[in-house]
Amino acid sequence: MTKKALIVWGGWDGHEPKQVAGIFRDVLEQESFEVEVSDTLDAFADAEKLKELDLIVPVWTMGRIEQDLVNNVSAAVQAGTGLAGCHGGMCDSFRENVDWQFMTGGNWVAHPGNDGVEYAVNIKHSSSPLVEGIEDFVVASEQYYLHVDPAVEVLATTRFPITSGPHSLNKAVDMPVVWTKRWGVGRVYYNSLGHVANIIDIPVVKELMRRGFLWTAAGKVAAAGLNKKAAYTGMADNQL
Repeated sequence: MTKKALIVWGGWDGHEPKQVAGIFRDVLEQESFEVEVSDTLDAFADAEKLKELDLIVPVWTMGRIEQDLVNNVSAAVQAGTGLAGCHGGMCDSFRENVDWQFMTGGNWVAHPGNDGVEYAVNIKHSSSPLVEGIEDFVVASEQYYLHVDPAVEVLATTRFPITSGPHSLNKAVDMPVVWTKRWGVGRVYYNSLGHVANIIDIPVVKELMRRGFLWTAAGKVAAAGLNKKAAYTGMADNQL
C-alpha cells in the first residue's frame, strides 16, 4: 500500500519554506510516498483525512494557528500518523501554542551568534537505527538553543557555548539536535538543522531527515498492531 504524506509550508520566508518543502517532497517521492504539498494551515482542517496519512511534515516558522487545527494534528499523531520536521519549521512554528510545543518535544529560544556559527553535531550512538553508520560532522549555520522535553530520546547533540553571550558563563551543555518521542501511539522526529534549504541539502542532513521520515511513517503500521493487541487483551494503549 502506498504511504501518504502531507507537507505544509509557510510562515517566515527567511527559512525558505517553499524550497525546503520541495527538497522534502523529492526525498519522500523517491521513497514511493504519495505526497501532497500545501501552503495553507487549512490543510490541517480535515481531522479524519489527517488520521489516514502516514506522515505529516510541518515546514512553518512562527505565525499563529487556530487551536482546533493543532487539536486535529495532535489527534492524528496520537492515533499513529507520524510527525517529522526540522529547525524552525517544526519547533519554532507557533510560539503561543504550548500544545504544539508539547507534541513536538521542544521549542526554540535562541541561536547565539546567529547564522554562520561553525559547530559540531555529535551523534549519540545507541540502539536506534536512525543514526547507525553516521559520524559526527561540522556545520556552519544557526546553532539552536532549545527548551526540550526531558522525555525525548536524544540522537545527536551540540556543545554550548560556542559564541559569547549571557549564557556563556554557565557550565557547558550538550544541547539536543536530533530527537524522537512518542505522542500517543504516533512517532515524532525532530532535527534542529535546516536554517535554509542548502543546509537541508547537505548529504548527511538529508539522510538524517530521510531516516526520520521513514521511521515516523512506519509507526502507522506499528500503531495498528498495538490497537489490535489492545482490542484483543482489553488493555489501554499506554499499558502495552
